[in-house]
Amino acid sequence: MTLKEATPGMTVRIDAIGESDLKQRLMTMGLIPGTRVEVLNSAPLGDPIAIRIRSYNLAMRCDDAAKIEVTKIN
Repeated sequence: MTLKEATPGMTVRIDAIGESDLKQRLMTMGLIPGTRVEVLNSAPLGDPIAIRIRSYNLAMRCDDAAKIEVTKIN
């Protein structure tokens, strides 16, 4: 599944980040394979989504979230 498909309240683990112009920037912000991410919520129209990663919250466009492969963890 991708980060875009994750629902609010779900905790996921990043498995891989697909090729993107922002790949290096996302990895610099802490989105690296093995990292736990909590999906917080999304804007009223669904874009962007808010996630909690490590010790901060991050808003991310759905197009970018669709390129991040994740696995649901409990």
